[in-house]
Amino acid sequence: MRKYITFPRSEGRASRQAHAAFQRDLYERELGKEGFFGPATHMYHQHPPTGWIDWEGPLRPRCFYLERIEEVHESPWDAVRFLYNQNCKMRFWRAPLKMDHLVRNADGDELIFVHRGRGHLFCDYGHMEIGEGDYVILPRSTMWRIEAEEPITALLIEATGSTYMLPDRGIVGQHAIFDPAVLETPHIDERFRAQYDELGPDGTWKVRIKRQDRISTVTYPFNPLDAVGWKGDLAPVRLNVRDIRPLVSHRYHLPPSAHTTWVANRFVVCTFVPRPFETDPDALKVPFFHNNDDYDEVIFYHAGEFFSRDNVEPGMVTFHPCGFTHGPHPKALQRAWEQPKGMTSEYAVMVDTRDPLEVGELPPGVEWEGYKDSWKTRAE
Repeated sequence: MRKYITFPRSEGRASRQAHAAFQRDLYERELGKEGFFGPATHMYHQHPPTGWIDWEGPLRPRCFYLERIEEVHESPWDAVRFLYNQNCKMRFWRAPLKMDHLVRNADGDELIFVHRGRGHLFCDYGHMEIGEGDYVILPRSTMWRIEAEEPITALLIEATGSTYMLPDRGIVGQHAIFDPAVLETPHIDERFRAQYDELGPDGTWKVRIKRQDRISTVTYPFNPLDAVGWKGDLAPVRLNVRDIRPLVSHRYHLPPSAHTTWVANRFVVCTFVPRPFETDPDALKVPFFHNNDDYDEVIFYHAGEFFSRDNVEPGMVTFHPCGFTHGPHPKALQRAWEQPKGMTSEYAVMVDTRDPLEVGELPPGVEWEGYKDSWKTRAE
C-alpha cells in the first residue's frame, strides 16, 4: 500500500477549489502524480504555461496526420506502427476489402477502433458486424479476419503481454459510463456458417501469427473458423462510442481519468464523447493546464469539433510525452469561462501510458512539424 507524503497547504493567491473560482487574470496549472490519482498541487500563474516562444531538443509535443498514410496493408501486422513501448503498440491500418488469410496476436490483447467504414469480423467465436466508432477487443491469440462493405481504417492498440479490463468505477457503480450489458459478442449465425467451406486463393487457409513481433504462418487444408458453439466468459467484445454515457459535473471540469473506458498493464484507454459544458459561472470550461508527469498522453481525433485544440481534424493524433506542461490552445483559452454552445461535439480516443513511447518510422508528410509552435499565437 502506497503512503505518499501529503501535506496540503495554500500559499499566496490560490483557489480553494481546483478548476473553479480562481481569479480570471490567472492561469491554473495542475502538477500531479499517478495520472490524476495521486498527490497534486495547483499553481496559479500570471502567464499561460504554454506561452513558449522557442523549443529545442528531442522532447516536444508532436502531431501526426494519420489519414495521410494512404497505403492499404493486407495484414494488420503490416500496418504502420506510429507509437510504441514494451507494453503498448499503436498502429494505423487501412484494411483490405477482404482479408485472404487469418491473423492471431500471440503478444497480447488487440483493440481495434474503427475510424471509418463498416464490414464484418469473423473470428474463432463467430461473426459480428463492425462500423464507425466501434471498439472491438480481441483476446490474445484469437484468430480473426475482416471483410469490408465500405473501406475500413482503424486504430489498433495492442496490450502487449497483458489483458484489457474494465476500470474500477468506484462509488458511481458498475453501470456508470456504459452498462456492461451493451457489450456485444460474436454470434454463430447464418453468415458465419456460410463461410465454413470457404478457402483461400490457393485452396488453403493461412494463419499469420505474431509473436515477439515476428511472424509465423500456419497453413490449414480447411477453414479453421469452423466452431459450431462455445460457452464461457472469455470472448471478443464490441462497444460503440455512442453507447458511452459520460460522467459530467456542471460545477467542475472532470479530469480525463473520469472517461476511462479500458485498462491494461501500465496504460489506459479513455473516450471523449459529446457532453454538456459546465454551467456554473465559476467552473473552468476547458481542459486545465497540467503536468501529467507520470504518463505520456496520446489523443486520436475521431469525429466532431475538438474544442480544446486549434487546426486539429479527424484522423489526426497528438502526442504529449511527459516532462512539460500542456493544455488548451490559445483560441480555446479565450472560452475558458464561457462557451458559445451548450455541449461538446467531439469523439476522441485517449491513450495514457505509464512508460515512455517511441515514435515509429512514418511516411513523409505525416508529421505536423510545426505543432510545437501552435500555442504561440491566437488562431482566428
